[in-house]
Amino acid sequence: MTTRPRRSRRSRGLVRTLPGLVGALAAGGPAPAQEPRIATEVDAESIHVGDPVTVRLAVDHPGEWTVKWPDSFAVAPFEVLSAEISPPVALADGVDGDLRSTATLVVTSFELGELELPAIAVPVAGPGGAARTLVTDPFRIGVETVGLDESGDLRDIRGPLSIPRRWWGALLLVLPAVALAGAVAYYLRRRRAAPASAPPVPLAPPRPFHELALEALRALEKSSLLERGRVKEYHVRISEIVRRYVEGQLEVPALELTTREVAEGMRRAALGDRIAGAFRAFLERCDLVKFAKLRPGADESRALMARARELVRMTSGTGRAGPEVAGSEDAGGVGAESFSGGGAPADAGEAGAVASGAAP
Repeated sequence: MTTRPRRSRRSRGLVRTLPGLVGALAAGGPAPAQEPRIATEVDAESIHVGDPVTVRLAVDHPGEWTVKWPDSFAVAPFEVLSAEISPPVALADGVDGDLRSTATLVVTSFELGELELPAIAVPVAGPGGAARTLVTDPFRIGVETVGLDESGDLRDIRGPLSIPRRWWGALLLVLPAVALAGAVAYYLRRRRAAPASAPPVPLAPPRPFHELALEALRALEKSSLLERGRVKEYHVRISEIVRRYVEGQLEVPALELTTREVAEGMRRAALGDRIAGAFRAFLERCDLVKFAKLRPGADESRALMARARELVRMTSGTGRAGPEVAGSEDAGGVGAESFSGGGAPADAGEAGAVASGAAP
């Protein structure tokens, strides 16, 4: 392939500024002193289509002048690939204080033929509002095709590149797949040959409610709530244990009812007035501590623990008292009046009114 060599072409001096400056250049006289001037340098006169061309614009100007480089350079039919503005530098061979500002453009074209790089206008501003517009000369650049060989004929289309066969690489890809397939087949075969699974082991029956209640009471008794003076929390927890027991063992929703409603629910469950009254007296005593700010001593609180155990034992298991036994004086030894001592009001109805008005 034969192409013209890339040669740089340079144009220096004033290039079309204001009309007065153009007239001075046309007359062949020297440029006025301290006037800005522009020089253009193109690094090639001919290129192949798509090849880059570097265009360097250099403006020499006094130090008080400023070059106003445009935001974009219009160079059609060429396209700007990149544009770099360099900061001004002092001129080595100019008047003291003169500067040189440069802009380097990289352009290309995808059209063929003798194309013209158009003139580029660069404004400059001086002191006192002075302004100039420096304009470069157009340049012609030949753009040639790349599709001809030395004989001038079109080149033959080459076939696709062959990929070398690497059997070892293919083998390394196939072996893991074969191993995985073998493992899956072995697993399925073992699964089909496995004997029938053993029958499920039945779960242990739930623990009786009275055992859970007595266990919770023992844990509360071992706690240090009373020693730390947390009497109210102690009574809240013992009341919740008994209410949960009543809900599970006696099937009365005691956690959602007031103390008075719990006693009425127990009577409707045919547990008898004696048992219902005993539970009501116990819960009312707890309510007085929770809601009426009663603060019994540690001994009274421990006695309440014994009464809670007695209520659980008298209504659980084979020893649960029936309605006809609950009405007798010796049914478990716990009556409603046995909860009226120790500072609590003797009138259970009065205590119930206080507790049921504040209980949840």
